Amino acid sequence: MRKTILSAAAGLAMAGIAGAQENPAATADPSYVIGTNIAQNMKSQGVEVNLDSLLAGMKDVLHGKGSKFSQAEAQEIMSKFQADMQTKAAAKAEASSKTNADEGKAFLEKNGKAEGVKTTASGLQYQVIKEGTGAKPKATDKVKVHYHGTLLNGTVFDSSVDKGEPISFPLDGVIKGWTEGVQLMPVGSKYKFFIPSELAYGSRGAGNDIGPNATLIFEVELLDIEKE
Repeated sequence: MRKTILSAAAGLAMAGIAGAQENPAATADPSYVIGTNIAQNMKSQGVEVNLDSLLAGMKDVLHGKGSKFSQAEAQEIMSKFQADMQTKAAAKAEASSKTNADEGKAFLEKNGKAEGVKTTASGLQYQVIKEGTGAKPKATDKVKVHYHGTLLNGTVFDSSVDKGEPISFPLDGVIKGWTEGVQLMPVGSKYKFFIPSELAYGSRGAGNDIGPNATLIFEVELLDIEKE
């Protein structure tokens, strides 16, 4: 009996060692994760730093030495840094705006000649993937749809299809290209829309993925016109 208990204890101990080896997170130094979080935040904000200076500043504070700059000097340094960041961001946005506008114009000119693509007076382009037989919504209606939105380069910026759940919204509460385009669709239809930036988010863009003057592509399936 005693031998059995000792054997079981030894087995549990070995299992614990194996488990720790299989799960490095159990014994990992959290400093690494803190470092990756800081780096990811800086990267997402476009902050460019000198890594040696960054680490030196952290070491001085963590080792109790404090900053080598006075509070006034630190504020002056950060004010200049933020001004430089804003200047760079504005230049980047301007360049992106022009690139997106030029690419969108070229794409729509070519796409408008493609078989099955129709262009409305506003410049909205659409292609019928499946034609339904239901009623067409009015701008004041609430509709239920499935959609898949991409940029011209194929980047998916939003998709109810990927999320696995359709969405409902008032048709007059979305971008102009949607308000106009979905009114063309009988319930049960699936259309592909090519939306110029002026009918989408224009020069302001939206979120991290939709840049200024971006042309958008949506596949939209109109599931229902919902009653209030």
